[in-house]
Amino acid sequence: MRMFDKIAVVGTGLIGGSIALAVKKRKLARVVIGVSRRKQSLILAKNTGAIDRGSQDISIIRDADFVILATPVSTILKSARQISRIVKPGCIICDVGSTKQEIVSKLTPLIPHFVGSHPLAGSEKRSIKNASAALFENSICVLTPVRTTDNKALIRVKKFWSRLGACVITMEPGRHDQILSFVSHLPHVISFTLINSIPPAYFRFAASSLKDTTRISASDTDIWLDIFFSNRKNILAATRTFTHRLSEIRKALINKDRRSLRRILIKAKSKRENLH
Repeated sequence: MRMFDKIAVVGTGLIGGSIALAVKKRKLARVVIGVSRRKQSLILAKNTGAIDRGSQDISIIRDADFVILATPVSTILKSARQISRIVKPGCIICDVGSTKQEIVSKLTPLIPHFVGSHPLAGSEKRSIKNASAALFENSICVLTPVRTTDNKALIRVKKFWSRLGACVITMEPGRHDQILSFVSHLPHVISFTLINSIPPAYFRFAASSLKDTTRISASDTDIWLDIFFSNRKNILAATRTFTHRLSEIRKALINKDRRSLRRILIKAKSKRENLH
């Protein structure tokens, strides 16, 4: 059942492409428009059936009823004022940025029907070549409304993500950024650090454990630069916690304290078994 006449997806990479494919599959719009800086991305999006038409010119979103900003955080922030001048009155806009405080605080005053959102789905891979209409099924999508968020827009955005198969929850933007600094951003910090700690000459001996724990270090560099600086304070706090826990293991090893180390490992095992 159609929700919108025209949906525009700004950024036709992995996430944006997956949204467009999911919209087409579920027939949520009559027309899906794509915007990308890269012409090749638009060609791929059109060839895969994700979009009906596309452009490298942002003005193509002028007559859209619903716009989804699926670009890196810095690009969303830089383009906010231009987008606010282009869209028609009543157009609903949401984003998929991995941090929310900075985006919501800037876009909410500019765009009357803006709703901050973050689908907790994705991959270390990039490009629409890896997009999937099923990416958001059984995932979580966090909406981050504030006091001035338009309630009708919030209801429609919540329904949209639900129709894509996500379980939708709402929370304050700052709380979102604090939680994600631990469950998403810190793991990336650790993965990047871990792979950089290993001499390349040792890679030929790496088994699945190293490949599993460093998979996300192959993530897009520019996207993660944006995330790290956009959520800098929370990530610094999360890394302090990690450093403290790492120091406990170091201390146990230095002191040859088998009992303490065993207690740390048992606690970790128990917490991991409760992670679903």
